[in-house]
Amino acid sequence: MTVDFGNIYDHIVPMNDFELKHYDNLPPIHLEQLKPLDKIAAKFIWNYIFDSGLHDDVPFKTNFFKTIDKAKNYDSNTAEIRKWLFHRGLPFQKEVFLSWQPDEAMIVPWKIFIKYFDWFNYYGDLTVMDQSLTWALLFYHESEIYFGTNNDYTPSTDFTNFQFTW
Repeated sequence: MTVDFGNIYDHIVPMNDFELKHYDNLPPIHLEQLKPLDKIAAKFIWNYIFDSGLHDDVPFKTNFFKTIDKAKNYDSNTAEIRKWLFHRGLPFQKEVFLSWQPDEAMIVPWKIFIKYFDWFNYYGDLTVMDQSLTWALLFYHESEIYFGTNNDYTPSTDFTNFQFTW
């Protein structure tokens, strides 16, 4: 299910125009790789997620993905979550879309997202995906992370002892 994202890269705004500003202490080499989107592009991504039915059932619409994996995110396991994200198998340079709200979205390389996931995940729920929607992440505000994929994937057993909402 690939949609033409057309000229979404024409909707990148300067970091100081982006409402979710707390990235000022990232190294400049990483900060320049963040591509905040204007409200038009953010709404496009939000509508794409909504129109696809991705979150019709939480965390993901029933049967949208073949496999769902989950992790528990808490203050002392940042390195473990980075490793868990790394094992999603996405290329480091792949650009992913982050969507917080209908008017707040950003494009970042997957490698930068892994490195600073805790910074990106500071503001309520967060959906991370690419335009193919063959996979997606939901960072749920109850310190839970859900990964859905249609690719061949064996879920992690690292978090089986935790209680999850879904």
